[in-house]
Amino acid sequence: MRVFVYILYNLLLPPLLLLGLPSFLIKGFRRGGLSRGFPQRLGFLSSATLAPLGKERPLWIHAVSVGEVLIALKLIESLERSAPKLPILLTTTTTTGYRLASEQTRSGFVVLHNPVDLPWIAWKFTQRIDPLALLLIESELWPNLIGLLHLRSVPVFLINARLSPRSEARYRRYRSLVKPLVSLLDGVTVPFSEDIARWRAIGIEQNKIQVTGSIKFDHKGSSQLDEVLLTELADWLADTGLPAGSQILLGSSTHEGEEVLLARAFRNLREEFRDLALVLVPRHAERGSGIATQLQADKFSPVLRSGRAGFGAESVEKTEAKENRIWIADTTGELRTWYHLAELVVVGKSFRSGGGQNPVEPILAHRPVIVGPLMQNFADPVAELLRVNGIRQVDADEALIPAIREFLRVPALGKEMARRGVAAMTIHAGAADRNTAWILDHLPYSDAIRDRDSDKL
Repeated sequence: MRVFVYILYNLLLPPLLLLGLPSFLIKGFRRGGLSRGFPQRLGFLSSATLAPLGKERPLWIHAVSVGEVLIALKLIESLERSAPKLPILLTTTTTTGYRLASEQTRSGFVVLHNPVDLPWIAWKFTQRIDPLALLLIESELWPNLIGLLHLRSVPVFLINARLSPRSEARYRRYRSLVKPLVSLLDGVTVPFSEDIARWRAIGIEQNKIQVTGSIKFDHKGSSQLDEVLLTELADWLADTGLPAGSQILLGSSTHEGEEVLLARAFRNLREEFRDLALVLVPRHAERGSGIATQLQADKFSPVLRSGRAGFGAESVEKTEAKENRIWIADTTGELRTWYHLAELVVVGKSFRSGGGQNPVEPILAHRPVIVGPLMQNFADPVAELLRVNGIRQVDADEALIPAIREFLRVPALGKEMARRGVAAMTIHAGAADRNTAWILDHLPYSDAIRDRDSDKL
């Protein structure tokens, strides 16, 4: 059956890649860095690029985009504490993920664009880097890559594994095709005990699954707040007209249609709360100019952090009506810091696109959080947070303004809700370290790695 699955996959993949190529090129052009990573995606790696890894076989970590890269960076911090001499290769799919990852400066650390999962490209890539093991973050399963590494006896682990309700239903439906692939995985770490049954149902043996908590929600393993960036963001707001003492309503990781929803809610609430300000952080930064144009047509005065399309600081007139001003942070890698400037956070992809974005990070910043009805991708943490009244979920657009108004009128309600939310998420504290311990226990030659890092060899 496994041979049939691989034949079918490799017959379908080339036409699917061709169909998706225009969209990939457009996104790459908008986000930048497309040409830089193209040879790497085809398996062409120079010796100079790989030189920082040294002569030891690297631990290969693959993360798709910004969210997964942030998880990978938390894990890498923990790995460096336990095995500081272990070389690490991080690959990512998107140019925004690559840009964020490449900002890291560590010895024995290299960031690359991931290879296209065609057999000859995957073979060339794996031959070139000769990894000690591959860690796939959350949900990335590449059949050719996994199969080739299995043939080379290189273990493949799925870390912080996430299975959305949609993916679970699809995997269950095609279990006969999925099981031959997932059975090649050497181990899986999951955030919740409820996840064990889900992964078992699609073909993972229970003895391969370990509950570690979620690295994404691990505030113990997080880097400390970037005070320099915090000051930079506050200065940008002040320089573009934010009055001192303003209360910031933050729309985080917003998707199409949600910016207008929040802007109109903000306009309604400004009649009562004159100190209220709205900052939007779109999930895809390249949408910033489009959002600004859309809001301008709705009689708002948008300001882009990137300054693109003439919406930068220099476009802000001193005589301009400040009550209509909306700040759009169309930049990447800054969202966690924005939470610490907010009075209240509304999480995106929960009112329009569906599935939701991460609600836990703003809670761990001790901020009250409101989400919409569509939070399927974070069903488990949201259910736990709702159980302890650590988050507010509204069931329709019309309920958003009353929910925001309640927290603005009685700030103590939001602070208490955030406190309960933080307490509920303590189960995830130390998840990065638990994953690190599990990974090192399952790596080939793990004792030698520990001895080398202890200077015993």
